[in-house]
Amino acid sequence: MSFGRRDLLKATAGAAVARSLRGAQAPPVAKPPNILFLFPDQLRHDFIEQPGPIPVRTPNVKKLMREGVWFTRAITPAPLCAPARACLASGMEYGNCRVPSNAENYPGDQPTFYHMLRTAGYHVMGCGKFDLHKPELDWGLDGKRKIADWGFSDGIDNEGKHDATRAYTKAGNKPKGPFMAYLETLGLAHAHVEDYEKRKGHGDTFSTPLRDEAYGDNWITRNGLALLDAAPKDRPWFLQVNFNGPHDPWDITASMEKRCRGKKFPQPNQCTQLTPENHVRVRQNYAAMIENIDRCVGQFLAKVRQRGELANTLIVFSSDHGEMLGDHDLWAKRHPYHGSVGVPMVVWGQDVKRGLRIDAPATTLDLPATFLDYARVERPAKMDSLSLRPLVTGKAAKTRDHVLSGMGSWRLVMQDKYKYVRGFGDQGPMLFDTIADPRENQNLAKREPAIASRLDKLLGA
Repeated sequence: MSFGRRDLLKATAGAAVARSLRGAQAPPVAKPPNILFLFPDQLRHDFIEQPGPIPVRTPNVKKLMREGVWFTRAITPAPLCAPARACLASGMEYGNCRVPSNAENYPGDQPTFYHMLRTAGYHVMGCGKFDLHKPELDWGLDGKRKIADWGFSDGIDNEGKHDATRAYTKAGNKPKGPFMAYLETLGLAHAHVEDYEKRKGHGDTFSTPLRDEAYGDNWITRNGLALLDAAPKDRPWFLQVNFNGPHDPWDITASMEKRCRGKKFPQPNQCTQLTPENHVRVRQNYAAMIENIDRCVGQFLAKVRQRGELANTLIVFSSDHGEMLGDHDLWAKRHPYHGSVGVPMVVWGQDVKRGLRIDAPATTLDLPATFLDYARVERPAKMDSLSLRPLVTGKAAKTRDHVLSGMGSWRLVMQDKYKYVRGFGDQGPMLFDTIADPRENQNLAKREPAIASRLDKLLGA
């Protein structure tokens, strides 16, 4: 059942008729909840504050985890920016989302859940890096060139970290998006480009020349807060905040660097690259970007509270994919290992069960259907996404038997404690017991052929 302005008018008219016939006041139509979706780029599952050896402090996300539902084994349907975000927008699995790599635009004829929310009467807002037209390198100087086409009522679509400087230099040192246009007004665009030209490989742990005010995620946060300030009070709103961090390069401000140095981090798993000292510095910078995002999350929570809407707002924190950080001698994403596919996923809200930890495999693919469920919008029958609402309200133990991910030629399935991977390079089939071997060092495919065969069938042809 959808809820929109037409439904509200019908309900209001019906209430007036009832009052005239019965002389009694009908109960008001309850407004669906607002939805705040906080979505960093390339944040791996184990770098939010939790028990363990990683000294990252995310008190605002931890509060959401403590008071909401924490999915400890969530994965992305596709560990790469554009496909992951296409899966999210469409609610379709990687093989069905029609964006197999970063080289394709989101299809203009493919609906998004943003369209569905807007049609249902939501004021749909978004800011930050959407990556739904990644090959074009043109966002419009106000960041609004594609926003309405995707289903948004208002928003600012900005460049990703690498795309910003790449588009700027390709255009003859002219901005093609709102972030570089903003840096130009501050006289910092050239300094930012020069800084990125110095960052090669994975050891770029020096600080950026940008001051805190000009830093990308802080600027994105101000844009999101301004959108909230302008949001109407008479209808529900949806806001997606796409932070640029903690995506590489590891550029942090001078003040962020002062806070992160001296922290001790574990070395990557089975890595022969960089020195131990450099690995620690990379992880210090990565953690510093995450802690800065958590500070920004706190600003959004404060803004919603200031608007008097915290009690009627669903809040979700997750990421498009992870970051290998040198594990298995790999970096960034695209890989089936958990550093790449594993993401944090936290749901908080009024009817969300408090302090619930879900250890069963889960997928961010199910967020679109969850948003539609809370908005009282019927999920399209062809959508692969399934609502997590029965889980987060504590009414069901699981909604899926298994979860999937894929990239290029490889496919992955997680069921219970096992992860099975087919088609990853020349590795052959890979089977991991993710509980006994969370670092995925022991391939059990040959030792447990029956389990590998059973999981392979779940991947289909």
